[in-house]
Amino acid sequence: MQNKILIVLEVPAIEKKYNVFLPINKKISSIIFLLTKAISELTSDSYKIRGNERLYDKINGEKYDNNVYLKDSNLKNGSIVILI
Repeated sequence: MQNKILIVLEVPAIEKKYNVFLPINKKISSIIFLLTKAISELTSDSYKIRGNERLYDKINGEKYDNNVYLKDSNLKNGSIVILI
């Protein structure tokens, strides 16, 4: 699985955590779109997509740039991110 990383995704709006494989060749904005759509479907639409969600590093609070490819970010296997 050289083209994916495994992260822990926390979603405070629904108080859930997910282990998620992310493709390293996608931009953060595309990943956020895919994550929000999947979470909405998994929760039978109890998670409402707002369209302005962002990813943050749980440890240092850093906001991930939407225009950066995942492979060029500091995300790695085991990273914990928050979707707000």
